[in-house]
Amino acid sequence: MTDQGWTSSSDPYLVAQHHDAWSAEAAGRGRVGTQQLLGVETIDADAQVRRALGLADTERAVVRRRLILEDNRPVELADSYYPEPIAAGTPLADNHKIKGGAVRVLTDLGLTPHQVSEHVTARRPTDQEQGLLDIPADEPLLVLTRISRAATGQPVEYAVMRTVTSRSAGHTYQMQVPSA
Repeated sequence: MTDQGWTSSSDPYLVAQHHDAWSAEAAGRGRVGTQQLLGVETIDADAQVRRALGLADTERAVVRRRLILEDNRPVELADSYYPEPIAAGTPLADNHKIKGGAVRVLTDLGLTPHQVSEHVTARRPTDQEQGLLDIPADEPLLVLTRISRAATGQPVEYAVMRTVTSRSAGHTYQMQVPSA
């Protein structure tokens, strides 16, 4: 790890695990990675979440909100949204940590993420984000949004991660180049 912070790859977060992917990633750098579950609720989703999950105006979503810490220091806020028909009655809708993570639950439901789309932007934090992340108003956030789809093309998760830029060296992307 550099003094600039941690570098992340999405890969470990997209397959079912028997351990916490963030804890393992941080441990690989000699750090301690933990999460605090801030809450789980069923919501009337806003237009952005409805669009990402392919929900009709009347359909609801379950959101799991987490504070991600490295060595007890907040580094990221992560909100994951699931269509209510998928999440209801599963650990995704329960207000407690999920052993093996949400992807394990999706896999157990036969909805293993098969295709992922990510979008990265940057912006200033809201007042609430400043408080939760313990940062000033002028600290930029790296915002990564991810839509995960099952093999059928059905959206199964929409995730929004807001990372403190001064505590991160960014996200790493690696792709296999198709042969001609």
